[in-house]
Formats: sequence, structure tokens, C-alpha cells
Amino acid sequence: MTKTILITGTSSGYGKATAELFLAKGWDVIATMRRPEAASFVGDTGRLRILPLDVTSEASIAVLVEKAGPVDVLVNNAGVGGVGAFEAMPMSLVRQLFETNTIGVMAMCQAFIPQMRERRAGTIVNVTSSVALGDFPLAAAYTGSKQAIEGFTASLAIELGYFDIRAKLVEPGYAPTTRFGANAIIPVEDLLPGGYADFARPILEAFGKPAMTTSEIDVAQGVWDAVHDTRGQLRFPAGPDAVALAQAR
Repeated sequence: MTKTILITGTSSGYGKATAELFLAKGWDVIATMRRPEAASFVGDTGRLRILPLDVTSEASIAVLVEKAGPVDVLVNNAGVGGVGAFEAMPMSLVRQLFETNTIGVMAMCQAFIPQMRERRAGTIVNVTSSVALGDFPLAAAYTGSKQAIEGFTASLAIELGYFDIRAKLVEPGYAPTTRFGANAIIPVEDLLPGGYADFARPILEAFGKPAMTTSEIDVAQGVWDAVHDTRGQLRFPAGPDAVALAQAR
């Protein structure tokens, strides 16, 4: 029987690559995004459904649950970026980061767990970031929003294991080819007051010339591995830089 995977944040980057990989592997895919009219996928899209979703809206999530129907795998990939000196970040920005990256993930899990519990089957994959594997300056609030999901998922995995539901983490490394920069709510240049410019310059230059990077397919493969894991592994670093950080830790 063909299985169904629902993925959030599929308009580009990791989410889009993950949707295309699972389509290529014969799965039914529900791709969600805030603006479905902008969707563009390659490969056999006969088993693809595109549905609107704003993970920060309870009403939007409720409509999605009704339209999606039974889902075997939920991948929480939608996220927004925020880079800059923490002291310069408006609390409204911090709240936006947590509303999408943290509360949005929790709300999606809560919405789909009941159907999985009734079937005593299902997998939830929460996509975080390599900021959970190392210390990254100028990303304090963003790191907090992702680290919260690390602890949340570790606890949830034990809680849901009683009902034969699995919870997994995929931790992507740095991918310059994704739209992470474009997804930043406020440009980093606007969040560097006073003497921070000198501090930030070498850090931003290093990001411009990384020694190792992660590709979208690295993350898609990480999700695939997490979904098909039979060893009880919780965390799946995705990309060579993320793997190196995980090994160093």
C-alpha cells in the first residue's frame, strides 16, 4: 500500500527537495506552503497534492487536517531565519521566530498525533538545524527556537513510543543554496548596532566561504533515513558539516 507523507515549507529548499525525493520513491506527497500558487515541482506529480498552510495559524492547521486525511509521516520543515546581534533584535522578531520554528512545529504535532495514536502507527520528523550541534554567534534567538524542538522531540519520542509512533530529528548543516537568507525576517545588516560590525565581519565572511556545506538533497536523504530507521536512532545530522559537528560533540 502506498504511504502518504505531509511536508511543511515545501515552496523551496529542503522541503521541496524532500517532497521530490519521496515522489521519486513512489510515495503520495502532500506538500504544504503559505502560497501554493508559487509551487513548482519536478518529476511525477501525479501523486502530489499541494495545500495551503500557515503553521502559526490554528485555523489554517485545522483546515489542513481535514483536507489531508490519513497521514503516515509528518515532516515539520517550515521555518524562518533570524541572524544578528541579540541586543538589537526586536522582541517582535524573537516572537516570530518562536511562533514559526517552535510553536508551529508543536501545533502541527498536536494536530496529527491523534490519528496516528488511533492507528498506533506513524512517524514525525522535525527538522531543526546544525545550530543545535554547535555554538553559533549572531544566532542566539534562532538557536533557541531550534534547540527547543530538540528537547521537545526527544521527550515526545518516549511519550509516543508507547503508541508505536516514532519521533525523529533531522539536523541540517549550512546550505548557501537554500533560501535561508531570503527567509530572514530582518536583514542582518540592520541588526548590528555599535561595535558589532567589526565583530560580525569575519563571521559573515566565513559564512560566505564555508569549508563544508549541506545540499538540499543531503537533507532530503536525511529525512528519508529517519523515516526508514529501524535502529531507534533519534538524531540524523544531514550534510557533511552537520555530521562533523555531531561527531565533534
